[in-house]
Amino acid sequence: MARQNLLDARTVNYLELIGNGKSYAVPPYQRDYSWGREEWDDLWDDILELRSVPDDRHYMGAVVVQAQSDRRFLVIDGQQRLATLSLFALAAISTLEAMAANGASPDENRARATELRGRFVGERDPATLIETSRLSLNENDDGLYQDYLVQLRDPSNVRSLPRSGRRMWECFRYYRDRLGALESIRGDGAGVAKFLTETVSRQILFILITVEDDLNAYTVFETLNARGVGLTTTDLLKNYLFSLIEGEKNLVALQRRWRALVGTVRQERFPDFLRYHLLTEQAKIRSAQLFKIVRKEVRKPKHVFGLMERLDRRADLFAAMSDANHEYWSDLPEARTVIREIVLLRVTQMMPLIFVTREEFSREDFCRVLKMLSVVSFRYNLVSDRSRSELEPAYAKAAKAVGDRSARNPGQVFSLLRSIYVEDDRMQQDFAMLELKTSGQRKRVVRYVLAKLETQASGHDIDPETDRGTIEHILPENPGAEWASSFPPDGQEAHRYRIGNLTLLERRLNRDIGNAPYARKIEAYRESKYALTGEIAEIAPGAWTPERLEKRQRRLAERAVQVWRSDFA
Repeated sequence: MARQNLLDARTVNYLELIGNGKSYAVPPYQRDYSWGREEWDDLWDDILELRSVPDDRHYMGAVVVQAQSDRRFLVIDGQQRLATLSLFALAAISTLEAMAANGASPDENRARATELRGRFVGERDPATLIETSRLSLNENDDGLYQDYLVQLRDPSNVRSLPRSGRRMWECFRYYRDRLGALESIRGDGAGVAKFLTETVSRQILFILITVEDDLNAYTVFETLNARGVGLTTTDLLKNYLFSLIEGEKNLVALQRRWRALVGTVRQERFPDFLRYHLLTEQAKIRSAQLFKIVRKEVRKPKHVFGLMERLDRRADLFAAMSDANHEYWSDLPEARTVIREIVLLRVTQMMPLIFVTREEFSREDFCRVLKMLSVVSFRYNLVSDRSRSELEPAYAKAAKAVGDRSARNPGQVFSLLRSIYVEDDRMQQDFAMLELKTSGQRKRVVRYVLAKLETQASGHDIDPETDRGTIEHILPENPGAEWASSFPPDGQEAHRYRIGNLTLLERRLNRDIGNAPYARKIEAYRESKYALTGEIAEIAPGAWTPERLEKRQRRLAERAVQVWRSDFA
C-alpha cells in the first residue's frame, strides 16, 4: 500500500527548529557554503527591523529535512540559512566572551555565553571540553566549522582556506563586528543575549517540512520547485549517488569525477544534461521523473560509476552546443557556423539526437545532421513558432533509431523528423508575416536573418558576426510627422519590426540619414553595396507604404524558403 503521509509541514521559529536536542546534518556532498555580503546584509537588516517591532515575525522560507530518527535529520534544503544563523549565534557568544575577558561583568557574561551555547550551538563534553554541534556541514565546510568556529578559535591561515571556508569565517566576523558596533547594546551583555534569544530565535520563522525518505524528499522538491522555492535537483541526485558508495577511495574517486563533470556541464544545467542523456534510450522523460528513474536504474556502486562513465563521454559535447567557440570544435571547425545558428535560435530539444549522431555517424554526416537541425529549428521555432511539445518526442524517437541503428544516415534521420519540418508553402506564408524586434537577443537574430538573405541575393558570404553593416528601419522606429501621408500612423506600430521593413546598411550611410524622410533615405539605399538594400528603390521608387513593405517581405519569403531548406527535403 502506498504511503499516505509524504511529509509533515509546520511553522516553527528558530529556537523550536534547533531545540529539544535535535541535530541536523548536511549530507557530505551537498553544496558548500555560498552566502556572501549581500545575503548577510539582508538578514542583518531584517533582524534590526524585527528588533524594533517585537510583535512582528519574518519568514525565512522552507527548510526541508529527512528524518533519520525523532531527533536526527538530514538537511535536504536550507543549509545556507541554518549555517548563517548558527554563525550569527556564535558571533553573539564570542561578543559575550570578549566582554567577560575585558572585565565587563565577567561572571554574568560567561554564564550568558554558556547558556547560549547550550541552547543554540550544542553541548560541551565535560571530559574533553570539546563542543559538539547540533549542526554538521558538508565535508568541505565541517572541519573549519567544528574545529574553529564552534570552538571560537581563529584559523591559523585564513588565506589558505577554501572559498566557502573564507566565506564562513567572514560571515562570523561580519556579525561579530555588527553586534559590537550596535550602539543600543554595546557593552550590554544582557542586551546581546536578548538580541539572540528573543529577536532571532523567536521572531524568525520557517516552514519546516519533514519527509520520511529520499523519494519523498524528491516529491516535495518537485512541488516546491514549481512554486519558486530554490531547491536543487542536482544536489538531490548527487546525494543519492554518493550514498551508494562505500570506502574512502571510491568516494574520493567519485567526488573527483563529479566535480569535473559538473564543472563541464554547469551545476544548474546538469538536470537537463542528464535528462537528454536518458532520452537517447527512452522516448519521453519529464524532469519530475529524473530522480525516480535514476533511483530505479542505479542501485549499486558499479551502476554509479557506469553512469558517470557514460555522462563523461557526452559532457564536452553538451557544453560545446551552447558555445561555438568551445575548444571542442577545434577538431570540427566546419561545424562552428552551424553551432552559432543553433545557439542563436536557443533550441535544445535536439540534444539526444546530437549525442547519438556524434557517436554513430561519420564526421561529415554528423555535420550534415547539425545543418539539418538548424534548418528544422529555424522553420519550426523562429518562423512558424509552432508548439514546442512536438519537438522532444520527435528528436528522442530519431535518437533511439540512430542508437539501435535502424537509422543509419542523415537522410533516414530526416525522414523521422518530417513531422516537425515545416513545408515550403507554410514556411513562405509564415515568413511573409514575420516580425522580429531589434533589441536584446533578437537583434542578433535579425542580423543573422538579414545576412543569410543578403548572402543568397548577392552571392557574397556575409558573416553576421563580423559584418559591419547596421540594421536599418526603412520606416523609422520613431517616424516624424512627414511619414503620415504614406504610412498611416495607426499602422506604423504593426509594421515597424516586420522583416520587410528591415535591411542592412553601411554605418556611414545609416548615420547620415538617421530618421530622414524616405526621399533622402532612398538615395542612401541606391548607394549601398548590399544587394537587398539596393532593391528597395526598385520596389518603392517614390514612397514607402504598407503595400510596398508587404511586397518586399513576400520577396524575402521566397528567398528564405531557398536559404533555409534541408538537403533531404
